[in-house]
Amino acid sequence: MKKHLLLLAAAALLSTAAAVPATPSPGSAGLGDPLFPTLGNGGYDVRHYDVSFDFTPVTYDFSGAVAFTAKATQALSSFNLDTDGHTIDAVTVNGEPAVWSLSLGQSGQELTVTPAAPLREHVPFTAEVRFRGNGKAPRAGLTGWNFGPDGGFAAAAQSSRADTFFPVNDHPSDKATWTFRVTAPEGYVATANGELAGRRGNVWRFEAREPMASELIALAVVKGTYLYGKGPHGLPLRHVVPQGQEDRYGPVAAETGDQIAWAEAKFGRFPFSTYGVHIYPGYRNALENQTLSLFGTGWFDQPTYSNTMVHELVHQWFGDSVTPATWQDAWLNEGPAVYYAALWAEEHGGQSMPERMRTVYGKLDAVRAKDGPPGRPRALGGYNIYDGGALVLYALRTEVGDAAFDRIMRRWVQRYKDGNASTEDFIAHAAATTHRPGLDGFLRDWLYGAQNPPLEGM
Repeated sequence: MKKHLLLLAAAALLSTAAAVPATPSPGSAGLGDPLFPTLGNGGYDVRHYDVSFDFTPVTYDFSGAVAFTAKATQALSSFNLDTDGHTIDAVTVNGEPAVWSLSLGQSGQELTVTPAAPLREHVPFTAEVRFRGNGKAPRAGLTGWNFGPDGGFAAAAQSSRADTFFPVNDHPSDKATWTFRVTAPEGYVATANGELAGRRGNVWRFEAREPMASELIALAVVKGTYLYGKGPHGLPLRHVVPQGQEDRYGPVAAETGDQIAWAEAKFGRFPFSTYGVHIYPGYRNALENQTLSLFGTGWFDQPTYSNTMVHELVHQWFGDSVTPATWQDAWLNEGPAVYYAALWAEEHGGQSMPERMRTVYGKLDAVRAKDGPPGRPRALGGYNIYDGGALVLYALRTEVGDAAFDRIMRRWVQRYKDGNASTEDFIAHAAATTHRPGLDGFLRDWLYGAQNPPLEGM
């Protein structure tokens, strides 16, 4: 009996301890990303953003509000958002005014929010930040604003520039669904990710119903024309081309449907509910903004422009739907995009894949020594993660054969659809898919080694 009573007392003490709420503490002002340690913020997981953005062309003034729903992953006395170049007018948490402060961070600014009452662990909460600014105002970090001759702008936020448009948890590991309400005056159109769900006067509403990383926002206000079409399986296509240049860029945009069909034959069904291209003279590069890839007009002066279109299209699977867990995993984005664009080029009369990969093989050892191997780059955007990542996939295909390689890639985008994945996840996935002894070590040598492993034909 005494032993029984002692057990009951111990159980009561444990139950009482378990019921004691965790002591609130500040969320971290960074997630410790290997390449960008101060990006993102700890202590909460955003589920949905609702962004209102009112932009005035030519003057570049804007005002807006970002409201979000999140779940606290710890008991929070305060939490941070990434922001850069904004005047903050008001912050509320769970409908109550919150105390806030701005400080300089390593890649922008930190907005620290202290709620009126601490936030409980695992409990959802809401927050709203009202802000204003000017698109051409100085930023503490790099800007994502790109300006055209029309007095408008287009967002190119990769990798850490979404915070120049609105306060946000700016790391790809915290994906969320999004609503955008963008005001564009007469003569201009607005763009954002997802489906155009409605328009009331000059306010355009877009719904991105599949989770998206903040670096992929497609926010823009431009003098443009919407063009519409249908892709495979009736997929709605909507494109934005410069106003008055519909005859020039309409046929280019119309090529998208066939490109999607080609990609689907390689690695499966398109992962989102819509797709399109935005062609804008205020941008010089090409970027895989989710559901609406952004291209500068200069790309289409080149006869090989479709290679670039396919590159950004492939990213909708590899990078957008399946998003890297950290920026050091970026070869998982760029490797497939380069590889399949090269395959498209080969199938359409361009350079053969073996010839291209021999060139990469010859260059990559020096790049590994300077910039790191494909799976452990020392910075973002280098030859090691682009062409080097493609070479890893080429070597993998050579090792396992065409059919097994296609299974690896197709099942990868199915398994991690709408989520995040790492290089280690890919290694484990390839080994489990093929049941091939030694494939784990094979991929580790290619992804992490100081030198290229031997490869047939090189």
